[in-house]
Amino acid sequence: MKCVTDLRVRRMVTVETTQARAFDVFVNQLSRWWPLESHVIGEKPAQAAIVEARAGGRRFERDKNGVEGEWGHVVSIDPPNRVVLAWQLSTAFEYDPSLITEVEVRFVAETPHRTRVEFEHRGLEAYGEEAAVMLALFESPDAWAAALEGYAAVANAA
Repeated sequence: MKCVTDLRVRRMVTVETTQARAFDVFVNQLSRWWPLESHVIGEKPAQAAIVEARAGGRRFERDKNGVEGEWGHVVSIDPPNRVVLAWQLSTAFEYDPSLITEVEVRFVAETPHRTRVEFEHRGLEAYGEEAAVMLALFESPDAWAAALEGYAAVANAA
């Protein structure tokens, strides 16, 4: 068996907005940019994707019938600088409370109205034998890259 370690997906996007707004759009306006028609674990399309913006807060989706699907929780939050989210979805994209990978997002002010958003999804070793498969999936153009493009479009819209 091949041992796979230190697997992570890194992305960076620069948005033409303040650090505070960049953070707010990512954390508090997830429903505006997350691909609810495709990247959900329940009934598609989902009605909302929600981050409860506090340490220990839930990350979840809600469908049109009010049914909620857990994605994970907030590990730590430091507005407007950084948020760390537990990603607790299995290889079948079902909530698994025993599985934890982390999504860390840092918001770095380059100017008063330009923010560099540094994204990292780490700990993919937690997927065990499927770690390399999940890394390839998360690195695919339809995964984090597409979600962050949607984020940037909303963040850039003043």
